[in-house]
Amino acid sequence: MTGRNPDHPVENLFVDRWSTRAFDGSEMPEADLKTVLEAARWSPSAFNIQPWRFVYARRGDDHWETLVNLLNPFNLDWAQHASALVYLFSDTEVDGKNDEPNRASGTHSFDAGSAWAHIALQATALGYHTHGMAGILKEDIHQRLGVPDRFKPEIAIAIGRRGDASQLSESLQERETPSARKPLSEIAFAGTWG
Repeated sequence: MTGRNPDHPVENLFVDRWSTRAFDGSEMPEADLKTVLEAARWSPSAFNIQPWRFVYARRGDDHWETLVNLLNPFNLDWAQHASALVYLFSDTEVDGKNDEPNRASGTHSFDAGSAWAHIALQATALGYHTHGMAGILKEDIHQRLGVPDRFKPEIAIAIGRRGDASQLSESLQERETPSARKPLSEIAFAGTWG
């Protein structure tokens, strides 16, 4: 892919993954979605707390419209054509043990990010594309989805087969291509910063 050449050898899966906005609107079998979520279940987390939680819907099911309508207008415009939507939450508290009170989790968002990465890579392995979106209606999500207050809405994830870019607005059509990455030398430093 243009602009997607690794500086060092990596599995093709990492380079092939990119965030399309053009989805074809096809159905995603429940088994495929469960495989994607199963991959996320096996993500690493601090002290094995596994703070991630998911609320999902597949196109056409009873919950689809609710989840679509919790996207901000920009994301709703294109993500409504995905095959599945997954909302990713992180648990901001660690349950107390031996009658101790709960304590704040310092790594919940970080750990949820590892779950998102597993979702993206497993979906890619199955021939799907994913697009993570921070543009969600965070103030409405807890009530509309029945999410306990201690869980932070992190992102929504659109999953589906790539569609025709011509269905997107002109400005998005121009951006509908895999993006390059900064060279490793700009982001990884031996011993000290820079």
